[in-house]
Amino acid sequence: MTAAPLLAMREVNFDGIIGPTHNFAGLSQGNLAATLHAGEPSNPRRAALQGLAKMRLMLSLGLGQGFFLPQVRPDVGWLRRFGFDGTPAQVCARAWAEEPLLFVQAFSASAMWAANAATVSPAPDTADGRIHITPANLATMTHRSHEWPETLAQLRRIFPDERYIAIHEPIPGRFGDEGAANFMRVADPIGDPGVEIMVYGESGGPYPARQSAEACRAIFRNHGIEDGLIIQQSPAALAAGAFHNDVVAVAHESILFAHEQAFAHKAPFYRTLIERCPDLVILEVPANEVSLEDAIASYLFNSQLVTLPDGSRALILPMECAETPPVKAWLDRTIGANGPIHAAHFIDVRESMHNGGGPACLRLRVLMSAEAERSVNPAHLLDERTADRLEALIAAHWPERLTPADIGLPQTWEAVWEARTRLVTLVEEDLA
Repeated sequence: MTAAPLLAMREVNFDGIIGPTHNFAGLSQGNLAATLHAGEPSNPRRAALQGLAKMRLMLSLGLGQGFFLPQVRPDVGWLRRFGFDGTPAQVCARAWAEEPLLFVQAFSASAMWAANAATVSPAPDTADGRIHITPANLATMTHRSHEWPETLAQLRRIFPDERYIAIHEPIPGRFGDEGAANFMRVADPIGDPGVEIMVYGESGGPYPARQSAEACRAIFRNHGIEDGLIIQQSPAALAAGAFHNDVVAVAHESILFAHEQAFAHKAPFYRTLIERCPDLVILEVPANEVSLEDAIASYLFNSQLVTLPDGSRALILPMECAETPPVKAWLDRTIGANGPIHAAHFIDVRESMHNGGGPACLRLRVLMSAEAERSVNPAHLLDERTADRLEALIAAHWPERLTPADIGLPQTWEAVWEARTRLVTLVEEDLA
């Protein structure tokens, strides 16, 4: 297949719309925020509106913004594979009565964290000059392991033109892959061939390692990346609760923004990066100024590092960063006109944060040429009109509050199915 020529490029962020089943079930081992808030009431309406407000901020800054739809939850099709049959309501009732943990895993809204949807290699890096996308298998966590079929279907719907974008099947088997949350790229300028980096973990500590080295290597092979770097996450970061690399590091253009304790074997990794990207700026936060514990609690590194249309760079940070004194002090000393990052924007995504997902967790970034961007399904691109319509629908139909007991109520299942159906209808109307 002949690849399209590379034209001017920009990143478009595709956020997961937070679904109506957003709840605090504490299913994610190693995710300290999710464990801390397990069993508390959630507010799906507030969560989804907070996520939409973040998307609106990105639009206001002149950045490209798209979205994924929430997946069907409770996932009746997945429950049927465990031997529950009957109508959707009967399947859910039996599963809730006989296997309540399994039912809660079928109810999870965790697909909202689009950083775990897939790994994306931009066209300048790949052998055939196309964007390559591999959906994450999320094999380590049961409540997420059944996301990939719908993720794959949505990716094919959003990016239908194979001239520009190749979409692969997930990595098979037990080799865990958690998508872009363990992927970084440096390039200067952004449209030049870049250095792609995948970060894996080694088990043995108190929490499971979710990204396998085997999956990292397979993705690079499938994407046609001949010189990608595969590095190990620091065992200290994993043990402190950094269950994904994007909790302790983020890269964009010629900047690597990372905690001092993010990586194992850091010195040779940094040397290799600088050799391959001589203009690289490594903005490292010292552990004696911001501890791993404060970095993880505030999600400093789970911010979005973006370039604005005027060429300046900004961080999109959770409000918790402004409320954590060591983090705020470091930001006040570092962010400004004389540094590599020029501005900070603080946003309220507390409902997602309480489940262990910050601003960067909510988005999958895709670097595209203008031609590739024009090939995207327009129903999944956000503008102010669509944002207004989504906001009104969410305000009218997303539950205001969900308790652990509510999860097992038939009226809850019917309400959340209906809410999602209304959302899908709205998006399809926009396409028409």
